[in-house]
Amino acid sequence: MPPQSHQENHRQRPPQQFDHAARARSFSSVAAQYAASRPGYPAELFDAIEERSGRSLNGARVLDVGAGTGIATALLAARGAEVIAVEPGPGMAAQLRAGLPGVPLVRASGDALPFRAAAFDLVCYAQAWHWTDPARSAPEAMRVLRPGGALALWWNSPRRDTGWAAEQDARLARRLLGRDPGRAAEVPDADPDVLVRRQGLNPTAWVAEWTRSVPLDTHLAMLGSHSRFAVLDPAVSAAILEDERAALLDVFPDGIVREEYRVQLTVTSRTDTPTPTGRTDEGAHRGGRNASDGRNA
Repeated sequence: MPPQSHQENHRQRPPQQFDHAARARSFSSVAAQYAASRPGYPAELFDAIEERSGRSLNGARVLDVGAGTGIATALLAARGAEVIAVEPGPGMAAQLRAGLPGVPLVRASGDALPFRAAAFDLVCYAQAWHWTDPARSAPEAMRVLRPGGALALWWNSPRRDTGWAAEQDARLARRLLGRDPGRAAEVPDADPDVLVRRQGLNPTAWVAEWTRSVPLDTHLAMLGSHSRFAVLDPAVSAAILEDERAALLDVFPDGIVREEYRVQLTVTSRTDTPTPTGRTDEGAHRGGRNASDGRNA
C-alpha cells in the first residue's frame, strides 16, 4: 500500500463539528505568516469607501475592527485617516503592534466596543465581520459612529470559478474532506450586502476584481494562513501544501502565481439614532491607547 502521508484515509475519520471559537483563535499560531503572505487591497477600494461614505479618509477618525496584523490599518493610515485598531487575538495584535507602532491598538471585540458613543467617522471591518455576532456588532458599530458616519465592510474573495483556481479548490476540498466542516467561517456565507441587511441596515454595495502576482512560496504561505489549515496537525498541513506546490509548478513553471480576487464592499450610513445595547459610556475608551478593561495589546 502507498504511504498515508499524502493520501489521508477519510473513511475512518468521523465528521467534525465546526468550532467557530477555535477557528478564530487559530490565527494567533499563523500571525507572522498571515502578515507576510495575505493580499492587501486595491486603491480603488478606498476611493469607493470615500465616495459611498461621503467624506475623505484624510483626517477621518476611523475604527478598524478585527484589524488582524494591520493590513487594512496601514492602507487606511496611508490615506491620512486617524486610525485606532481593534484586535482581540494576541498573536495578530503583536504583529500589528510590531509593524505599526504608531497606531493605537485596543484588545477588544466588535461585539462589545469599549468606546464612547458617536466617536468615529468610519467603522471598518476588513475581512472580519463574519467573526462577529452581527446582532451585537451591528448596533455597536452604529453606537460609536457619529451621525452621518458610516460602517464599511469588505472582503477579498479568491476567484475559484475558473482555470487553475477551480482545480485547486477541488483538490483542497478532497484533501480537507471531513477536516473542514466550517469553510464558510473564512468567507461570508452570503453576499456581504445580505449580511448587513439581515440586521435591518440599508447598505450600498461595490464590487471590483483585481490580481496580484506572487512567488509560489508566498501563495502557499497564504493558503496555510487560513484557519482551515491552521487548525490541522502541522504535518498534515505541510503534506497538503507540498502536493499543492507540485501541482502549481505544472501551471506556473516560473514559480510566479497569478492570484485573482474579487473585493466586495458594503457601506452603511448612520442616519438615525443607533440601537441601544445596554452598555453605558461611563469609563469607555475615548480614543487613546488604553481600553476601559485594560486589555490593550
